[in-house]
Amino acid sequence: MLETIAQVEDPSMVRVLITALKAHGFHPAETGDGGLPGLNGLFGDKGTPVLVPEEEAADARLLAEDLLR
Repeated sequence: MLETIAQVEDPSMVRVLITALKAHGFHPAETGDGGLPGLNGLFGDKGTPVLVPEEEAADARLLAEDLLR
């Protein structure tokens, strides 16, 4: 199961966050995994969800929050 660790409005920041998570050993879902590339706003006001396996969510969320600051 995947868990949302962040909602990010800027598509460029989503790509950076996914790359950073992978570099730190996490396994985030790619934005194209189940999504429709190029359709901004598809997920509403909150942006694009960043998803990781639920067993990684707590630690990945800490990293994501630090990076988004």
